[in-house]
Amino acid sequence: MKAAVFMEPGKMEVKEVDKPVCKDGEILVKVGACAICGTDVRIYFNGQKNVVPPHIIGHEIAGTIEEIGKGVSGYSIGGRVTTVTSVCCGKCKFCEKGYYNICVDSRAIGYFWPGGFAEYVSIPKDAVSQNSVIKIPDNVSFEEASIVEPLSCCINGQDYLDIQEGDFVVVFGCGPIGIMHAELAKAQGAASVVIADISEDKLQFGRGFKDIILLNVKEEDPVDKVMKLTGGEGADVVIVAAGSKKAQVQAMNMAAKKARVSFFAGLPKDDPIIELDSNLLHYREISVFGAFASYEAQYRKALNIVSAGKIESGKIITHTFPLDKIVEAIKLVKAGKTLKVVIKIEA
Repeated sequence: MKAAVFMEPGKMEVKEVDKPVCKDGEILVKVGACAICGTDVRIYFNGQKNVVPPHIIGHEIAGTIEEIGKGVSGYSIGGRVTTVTSVCCGKCKFCEKGYYNICVDSRAIGYFWPGGFAEYVSIPKDAVSQNSVIKIPDNVSFEEASIVEPLSCCINGQDYLDIQEGDFVVVFGCGPIGIMHAELAKAQGAASVVIADISEDKLQFGRGFKDIILLNVKEEDPVDKVMKLTGGEGADVVIVAAGSKKAQVQAMNMAAKKARVSFFAGLPKDDPIIELDSNLLHYREISVFGAFASYEAQYRKALNIVSAGKIESGKIITHTFPLDKIVEAIKLVKAGKTLKVVIKIEA
């Protein structure tokens, strides 16, 4: 089969490799689409500890079932499916409490196992046994299904925030994750949704979505602007979907009393410390949450949201490329000239 093989930082080769063998308990999927994640971009340019080259990356996968291993039931050849990226141990205290995304011994497709930038991907037995292979509704395309993974991560982040009708929500970052957060907030009934970014190019993508206020933080102070828009009360919910220390500080400063703040995006590991006015938390009773990855139930919720048309999922995908042009696609994402980029794969 044809696959894009990560060889070393800055080098990926599209070449013929052995087609995976579908073993007992496994499901072999013919990949229809695999979206590019920001992590895929970082791996291509910098490598990553848990990805040992040569390796096939890609974890935002959608396709059809090609083979079903012995012992697997509930699926049919030709069935359209996506799969949960992370495979938990099922034994640690976090798994026992249902917090599968922060399992202490988690492994992931596209990292530990070969991923979806290939004509075929084998879903491992541990993933299949955890019901991680999820059927795609008929009205959802492979391209739309490939963005269910990042959407499920946004759902995980928002599960803490309890967005309600009438809330004023601010999202830092007008990339695909920021747009997904904004779309989800609107679907929850938020009265006003603001997306703030330093890039006018990214904000231009946001103009294609309904009922979103766009804020260029190079031209306007986001804290002052939000305070003006809310009559001095501040935002009920602030989601920082950009790896920015300044944005995290601004999020705290614009948060209203009883606000919920999500530090959704991580900071560089060599520079993760911010100055935090803890009196803001104390006197305004602000709640601050982290968010990492997602799990099966959130994938299923994401698929239902896409299928029901509750978000403008088709607009989030701005570019598609064939597998042969994956390096060009990765570089385009790196340049910040896109929202979501999907690799369409035909075996």
